[in-house]
Amino acid sequence: MTQSLNIAIAQINLHLGAIDKNLAKIRAARAEGARLGADLVVTPELSIAGYPPEDLVLKPAFVAACEAAAEELARDTADGGPGLIVGLPWRDGERLHNAAFLLEGGRIVAKRAKVELPNYGVFDEKRVFDAGMPSGPVPFRGFRIGLMICEDWWLPHVSETFAETGAEMLLSINGSPYEDGKQNVRVTLAVERVVETGLPYVFAAQVCGQDEVVFDGASFILNADRTLAVQMPYFEEAVTLTRWTRTEAGLVCEPQPLPPEPDRFELIYQAMMWGLRDYVNKNGFPGVVLGLSGGIDSAISAAVAADALGPARVRAVMLPSPYTSAHSLEDAAACAEMLGIPYETIPISGAMQAFGAALAPAFAQSQPDITEENIQSRSRGLILMAISNKFGPMLLTTGNKSEMSVGYATLYGDMCGGYSVLKDIYKTTVFELSRWRNEHHPKGALTRPGTAMPERIITKPPSAELRENQTDQDSLPPYDVLDAILENLIEHERSADEIVALGYDRPTVLRVIKLLDRAEYKRRQAPPGVKITAKAFGRDRRYPLTNGFTNLIR
Repeated sequence: MTQSLNIAIAQINLHLGAIDKNLAKIRAARAEGARLGADLVVTPELSIAGYPPEDLVLKPAFVAACEAAAEELARDTADGGPGLIVGLPWRDGERLHNAAFLLEGGRIVAKRAKVELPNYGVFDEKRVFDAGMPSGPVPFRGFRIGLMICEDWWLPHVSETFAETGAEMLLSINGSPYEDGKQNVRVTLAVERVVETGLPYVFAAQVCGQDEVVFDGASFILNADRTLAVQMPYFEEAVTLTRWTRTEAGLVCEPQPLPPEPDRFELIYQAMMWGLRDYVNKNGFPGVVLGLSGGIDSAISAAVAADALGPARVRAVMLPSPYTSAHSLEDAAACAEMLGIPYETIPISGAMQAFGAALAPAFAQSQPDITEENIQSRSRGLILMAISNKFGPMLLTTGNKSEMSVGYATLYGDMCGGYSVLKDIYKTTVFELSRWRNEHHPKGALTRPGTAMPERIITKPPSAELRENQTDQDSLPPYDVLDAILENLIEHERSADEIVALGYDRPTVLRVIKLLDRAEYKRRQAPPGVKITAKAFGRDRRYPLTNGFTNLIR
């Protein structure tokens, strides 16, 4: 019996729906695996289709095209090179499965359907796929592989079935989205499966941005003794060869040197870069345009954009009003210079005057209030959208999660745009990320090394500058307090009483709850943005717009 097996894990960036592009990626990965000496090359979940495909798999022509592509890849394996594991939607009679195919010797030798279909958070697979049944391992060149698909290994019974039916390893192809702290959860669950089955475990993942979801790669292998044998990089495409030997104790993966664990803020920043880069590039935008105000949100958004796309593809526009401070003008210009991005100034005073004159008859009996402030924001949104329409760059929105939570944003104003890198980033984290970026040059960044923004942008009190001497804290609790309350409400779904019991002021907690609930209609109209936390606005958190439950809060 064969005693050794070389498996290459292909951690690749897939383009959802672009079957020909994905075939090229898979073929390139197989060629690299062959060069390294692989017997088997493993690609991620739904590698032919891209992940998550959502309702795209309800199109029979798309499913048929994916199955034809699998047949084409199977023919490739007649060359005597490595076998191949790919993922695709598979129509089996009346049932549609999320499937993994093993290709070897010019044909499809095994098919496995995903058993556990996730239906929480960003996942909605029960809506489009049918569940498979637990089955035995797939044979490959004298070895028995327990082939699973993502959610199958998050629960024990699929792995236990493989152990009971003679599998020598657990191998899972994954479309596992990034979340802050997610890798610790993955490894902990993998340890549970290894302990339960006594088998080594392979986590093979993709790395890419897909709309609001970002995939961080970080494929890894645990041996049966629970030691981490292989750790592939975060946020980096790679094909890594792993060497396995059959021993008296079972299959063992030869350990490889382990890279240092990345800093938390490095991973968040990389997620923002990958999410924006893939959204812009895969949708064919020439670049982005954004309003650069001299504040911290627009500064860090500009830094992410320049790092991800290159400075030449980022257009920054300062849109001063009579309330814009001299230091904001100075800081915005300095930020643009540090990042090397094109920068221009378009004052909005004329637009404000024109709207004021047009509305004067209607507003004759009223006093200036937030309405006039919103006109400033909407004037800026109109100008930025005009530049986007005229020249093609996508408008990058710069609002953060704290603002979006409590409605501290203007519909059709600063909420205009096609994408946001801060949508799931609380304001306190914005400050920390900005400090991190000024001290580090991110991996893969297309900017020159150096600081991204003046220190004053980080240290000055945040302000929308829509009236004289305005600061955010005029109308909001301090951000450290606000963000802690919001995290308890959003990520942990705690009640007012539970949050007050943690030491927070009851009137402040009730006010934040009221603001959060009232702003739901705004969030429904917000652009997509990178998911960072366990519960991002959008598919993660879906609350009714008309909701009387909060009336019960006293």
